[in-house]
Amino acid sequence: MRIISGRFKGRRLHPPANLPVRPTTDFAREGLFNILSNLIDFPSASVLDLYAGTGNISFECISRGSPEVLAVDIERRCIDFINQTAADMGMKGLQAVRSNVAVFLRNPRKAYDFIFADPPYGMAGLELIPDQILDSGFLKAGGLVVLEHSAAHHFTRHPSFRQERRYGKVHFTFFGKQ
Repeated sequence: MRIISGRFKGRRLHPPANLPVRPTTDFAREGLFNILSNLIDFPSASVLDLYAGTGNISFECISRGSPEVLAVDIERRCIDFINQTAADMGMKGLQAVRSNVAVFLRNPRKAYDFIFADPPYGMAGLELIPDQILDSGFLKAGGLVVLEHSAAHHFTRHPSFRQERRYGKVHFTFFGKQ
């Protein structure tokens, strides 16, 4: 894994072996960020990365200038890796916290401009995640949510649906809040 663009472009990430994660591929992440660069002003955007795993989305946002990124994951080793990597690279503004995402979403602390969620593809209730996020109070008006998921789920009829993009087996669905 590597950081694709920005201040930390080209830096390699070396997560510990045996983490229970499925990192977004470099190919899919590059396609996603090509789209996001036209939708988000990263130097002024606050970001919430749910089911953060290895933190590759968080690292990409910080590298592109986001002043504040909060990564949330239930796995302690993932949180430790994200926080240690951010410290080692001198990344300011990135914080990782350990929490169950469903519980975390019930206690809004502040609103974010961009929320990315990459739950396990086979997770029960995955189809409920867009509404959980949109109804949580964590997304600012005019904000953007991107959900990474498999081909098994379709959200084109969701009232907040904006677009879907596919990169191999990876699907990104974009939701907006008015």
